[in-house]
Amino acid sequence: MPSTPTLLTASELVAAYSSGELSPVEATHSALEAIRERDTDYNAFTLVDPEAALDQARGSEERWREGNPIGWLDGVPASIKDMFLTQGWPTLRGSLCIERDQPWQVDSPVTARMRENGLVLLGKTTTPELGWKAVTDSPLDGITRNPWNPALTPGGSSGGSAVAVATGMGDLSVGTDGGGSVRIPASFCGIVGFKPTGGRIPLYPASPFGPLAHAGPMARSVDDVALLLDVLAAPDHRDPGALPPPLGTYREAVRRDVRGLRAAFSPALGYVDVEPEIAELVVSVVAALSEAGITVEEADPGFSDPVEPFQVLWSTGAAKWLDTFPADCADQVDPGLRKVWEQGHTYSASDYLEASAARAALGIHMGEFHTRYDVLLTPTMPISPFEAGHDVPPGSGLDSWPQWTRFSYPFNMTGQPAITVPAGFTSHGLPVGLQIVGPRHSDDLVLAVAKLVEEIRPWQTDRAAGTPR
Repeated sequence: MPSTPTLLTASELVAAYSSGELSPVEATHSALEAIRERDTDYNAFTLVDPEAALDQARGSEERWREGNPIGWLDGVPASIKDMFLTQGWPTLRGSLCIERDQPWQVDSPVTARMRENGLVLLGKTTTPELGWKAVTDSPLDGITRNPWNPALTPGGSSGGSAVAVATGMGDLSVGTDGGGSVRIPASFCGIVGFKPTGGRIPLYPASPFGPLAHAGPMARSVDDVALLLDVLAAPDHRDPGALPPPLGTYREAVRRDVRGLRAAFSPALGYVDVEPEIAELVVSVVAALSEAGITVEEADPGFSDPVEPFQVLWSTGAAKWLDTFPADCADQVDPGLRKVWEQGHTYSASDYLEASAARAALGIHMGEFHTRYDVLLTPTMPISPFEAGHDVPPGSGLDSWPQWTRFSYPFNMTGQPAITVPAGFTSHGLPVGLQIVGPRHSDDLVLAVAKLVEEIRPWQTDRAAGTPR
């Protein structure tokens, strides 16, 4: 067993707790020490509460000593993105316009389920303001940086969570994903990030981004993502759109034999420009899946880029949220978000309904596509991480984040489950992700295919150092 708990996955930690080789208090001390040593370089956390974390860890240690853990992840150090309400901690969402000094008395469903299952909450991770973009910097918290090269962005908007997991500052985290915000940083940081079917993880309060909004588990292994999804998928009466409880467990479904399934491989969705090195790495992993027994056919889903209706849905949601901010706060809002705010006010109710109709049509189209293919395989990102502190790659001529994230947001519009798993490294040592998309309600299938990828192409981190190399 490695000398430090930060090198272990959550599954390995729990096995060590069960055998008595390690205690939750030791694991929590190790995670907190990693935060103290590493987060000055990466800026993954906006809040860390060592006293509360160690108190939770001591309770878990006692339960394990008595042979009575309260969940499969009891005592595992974890974090949550600063978009989720958390009793006793402020939820500032990367904004200077949210008052810190107010009662924080409510747990979101995500936070409540994690507490109920004994996870140790270390703190809250950084987010761009209101999670509005696909990189992680904000007026409140500054710039979060990529663990493989701190000069580069980790992606976003759940970039703090991705960095925390990738660097051993806690084994698990939960992010939000309204247009790729779990999958984008997971791909850029070389971890696993899963956006389950819309409604699979209950949300409260309701997101202004409506059906685009999802929550998702992030971890260093597919098994750990499945275990965390079992925790997060429990019902909560505060989300009227939440799905009923799953019929089985994801920790068991992840080991399903998926050989013989039919997969469509779309290298570019028919309209995305992909960096050649990324394209080659993804082709190699898809070929390995074919050799492992998945029937793979190259096929595009056959839809055009839905960026225009997505932008309507996204900007109107942002405008609705920002309208609740104090009137004198506009100058403190991220300048890029202010533009989205203004754009959202240019659309009418008819525009919004047309965009919603386009979203529904895309969902129907993908439903038909999946009558022929069990899963769809694509690159997760068409580009490598770029210089931190920029909303778009410098010199690219692009002016908005959806222009460089075209593999992700279509599947927020459809509500389909989509996961990213590491596919290798570029010649510059930067991670590349493979995206696996399934029909709605096939979360178990998507996880099982991801597990097969993990088995046939195990990804590498420097387990001797506990941080990306």
